[in-house]
Amino acid sequence: MTAPSQVDYQDLLRVWREADALPVIEHAWLFDHLMPIFGDPHGPTCEGWTLLSALAAQTRRLRIGVLVTSNRFRPPAMLAKITATVDVVSGGRLDFGIGVGSRPGHPLARREYAAHGLPFHDSAQAVGSLAEACTVIRRLWTEAEPFDFHGSHHRLTGAFGNPKPVQRPHPPILVRGRSSATLRVAAAHADLGNIPGGGDIDDIAGRSALLDRYCAEIGRDPASVTRSVHLPVSCDETGSTRNAVAEALAAGFGHVVLGLSAPYPTGVARWVADELIGPSL
Repeated sequence: MTAPSQVDYQDLLRVWREADALPVIEHAWLFDHLMPIFGDPHGPTCEGWTLLSALAAQTRRLRIGVLVTSNRFRPPAMLAKITATVDVVSGGRLDFGIGVGSRPGHPLARREYAAHGLPFHDSAQAVGSLAEACTVIRRLWTEAEPFDFHGSHHRLTGAFGNPKPVQRPHPPILVRGRSSATLRVAAAHADLGNIPGGGDIDDIAGRSALLDRYCAEIGRDPASVTRSVHLPVSCDETGSTRNAVAEALAAGFGHVVLGLSAPYPTGVARWVADELIGPSL
């Protein structure tokens, strides 16, 4: 994962092209913020989905995604159109990551809503909106005829998506979150469940067990939801990062996203492949 903040496009393109040439690296991710959440608060931050489409056109093999899309930023029908377009541009390589949106207690993340004229609803409304958005987006990706949708948070008339995504029945859906309410959304909609938690493996394993329970409650096989985790990478602490990867794999997290920090040194993707991924396989 390369956060598109405090860095320019050419640096990101260099890292993604290098990663694209290394089969051991399976997927690459951006984040979805409109302003910096680290470093210089007035520094550059690219819009994630626009940038992802550009990088999709410049890569050939990597699965790609945004970890994760803020459901607070875009209406779901517009997001369905954006994501279908990126899947077409990439030739069917999109993993669609979505979550409730920025944590209300993170001041640098919270400010971007007021700065862009976006509302910031309470958590209960935001989770309900996320669940409806997942339903709407999936229907727009898959249904052959226009439909109406009258939910508590979203209302559409004559909704229809064309072109459809390349992937059938649709791109994999990754839902990120750790609250009980968001894990219930993941149980209902996710192909991959990404659980935040930093380096506390016991904590994220406990959240994963809760996701198991919610899947069982709705009659879904918990094993059908691949467990995903984001782990920060330190080039100065290779051993601790390797240990974190090993712990995550042992705890059943088969989808590991390694978060790099800008600036990205030359050859950083090769370093990740040789020093972190290779020893973990």
